[in-house]
Amino acid sequence: MSRFVFPLAEAMAAPPEPGRISARIFGQGSLELRWYAPRGEDPQGPHEQDEVYVVVTGSGWFRRGEERLPFGPGDAIFVPARMPHRFEDFSPDLGVWVMFYGPQGGE
Repeated sequence: MSRFVFPLAEAMAAPPEPGRISARIFGQGSLELRWYAPRGEDPQGPHEQDEVYVVVTGSGWFRRGEERLPFGPGDAIFVPARMPHRFEDFSPDLGVWVMFYGPQGGE
């Protein structure tokens, strides 16, 4: 592994991967670090791995299953594998680190 620090400015400038709505920044084992900055609405669906979001910029509401919770900069959000989730009613500057990890189906 040659990188240990992932500058925010580089992540924010990285284009989404083809066929994905986020930019892949780093991978090691089962861990994948991505940058996600939806605009307008969040079209994502459930994922096969557990994930953690860390909100860098923006605020709004996060739908996690039947829960709807407010979020803002500095908040971390955990979502288990296969749980429906999305950002809702969020500010136009929303930007989050997202980390996928563990086996398919979650830990």
